[in-house]
Amino acid sequence: MNPLFIILGVIILLIVMIIGIYNRLIALRQTCNQAWSDIEVQLKQRQDLIPGLVDVVKGYAKHEKETLQAVIDARNSAISAKSMGDTVQAEGLLSQAMGKLFALAEAYPDLKANQNFLQLQDELSDVENKIAAARRFFNNSVQEYNTGIEQFPANMIAGSFSFEKRDFYESLEGREALQTAPDVSF
Repeated sequence: MNPLFIILGVIILLIVMIIGIYNRLIALRQTCNQAWSDIEVQLKQRQDLIPGLVDVVKGYAKHEKETLQAVIDARNSAISAKSMGDTVQAEGLLSQAMGKLFALAEAYPDLKANQNFLQLQDELSDVENKIAAARRFFNNSVQEYNTGIEQFPANMIAGSFSFEKRDFYESLEGREALQTAPDVSF
């Protein structure tokens, strides 16, 4: 065998390996992006349910304006959040405000029996379950991506092509709270 063919074969093999590793890292990054997009879709659905819920509660709890305004303000902050960190913080505040809103229902038995309220509550509970699942999927995707860019020899390629670690979706309540959906039933 000619040494030139051996050197050429090794160079081609290295190029193929680099392309394969690069494409794998791109796929992992795209999975993270898609998982974050799934979270945003679920958060948008939750944000869309809130005005209807607030309207139903307004009819029964007219003197609870402070709580209702807190929910509306928290929703608006969540809608306007731009970065992942801002979104996590705004959604945490929205969850807290929603908890206070549902606590109001305990003081108003007619509200607890209202069909619109019960339907919106069921829809919100379903969306909360989907959000929890989307968060778990996102965090799993981030873990796979971060592992992929840290493993040898991919770490050399990742550094050369500016692949950076991604942050996990950490709620204000902590990781334990993400493992189960919040209970919004009465």
